[in-house]
Amino acid sequence: MTDTLNDYKNLISELINRYKNRVDFLTIRLEEARGTNILLRSERVETLSEGIAIGGQVRACYKGGWGFASFNQLSSLQERLEDAIAAARLIGEEETLIAPVEPVIISCELPLTGTDPRLVPLADKKALCDRYNNLLRQHHASIATTSVRYSDSSQHILLGTSDGTLIEQKWSDLEMRFSATARDGDSVQTGRETTGSRKAFEDLINLEEQVQGSAKRAVQALVLPPVKGDTYTVVIDPILTGLFVHEAFGHLSEADMLYENPDLLEVMSMGKRFGPDNLQIFDGAYPEGHRGSYFYDDEGTPATTTQLIKDGVLVGRL
Repeated sequence: MTDTLNDYKNLISELINRYKNRVDFLTIRLEEARGTNILLRSERVETLSEGIAIGGQVRACYKGGWGFASFNQLSSLQERLEDAIAAARLIGEEETLIAPVEPVIISCELPLTGTDPRLVPLADKKALCDRYNNLLRQHHASIATTSVRYSDSSQHILLGTSDGTLIEQKWSDLEMRFSATARDGDSVQTGRETTGSRKAFEDLINLEEQVQGSAKRAVQALVLPPVKGDTYTVVIDPILTGLFVHEAFGHLSEADMLYENPDLLEVMSMGKRFGPDNLQIFDGAYPEGHRGSYFYDDEGTPATTTQLIKDGVLVGRL
């Protein structure tokens, strides 16, 4: 990662100290992302790119009114800061109510356990995709189309607030997606697999079994009987269960959504029973080792774990 943002740590603190008396709350966030994207679809290369994205955003609050400005040229930071403050002062008419937080000054990085993806040549990443794509195409004569996606991103974030917080975070994320579509007459079925890592490029180089699993699933599905509408007992993969809970329940637990929707607030009333006594639902980024884990969120709040359902009863919100 370049040292671009390192030159701005002192500037963030200087600007916040200079302007914070004009508003009730002020925050500056700068971000640099460096990454690779590759997409192979059957025999074609649809995407093959490397790039660096740099930008930021400023938020200001004055008498309950929020001003916001975003930018992709760091040299315009002070100008955009003044824009956000001006907007907040134009619309602020009430009272600013912000929960107090303990200021945090820290620099943290999620360590890699192997090769940094930024050090791997683009040609090697493309060759890896070619190898997996060939496995999909050669799996069975019924495979009609295939898709292999590769992406990696290395993030460098600076966050400063008028509360005294100054946080620097760095991490890398890698992901691959595989799909194969099988055809037999009018019957068409698709198998998919996704994997990712925040640890090392090596985590993506021995995935032959998983890759062929997506093609195998597509071929096998061609001869499965169609499902008839009825009520069934279902055994669900644990990861898929988490996805269902996230979509069907997690979004409904978001406090800002409930605040804006009185009818939904009634449905999601605290103390309401949503399941049997052995149902427990947690949400959080605090546990280490997951791709959704982080040290601090976009507002500088430390990662936590929140229990939403305890013994089948709604006890928390996001």
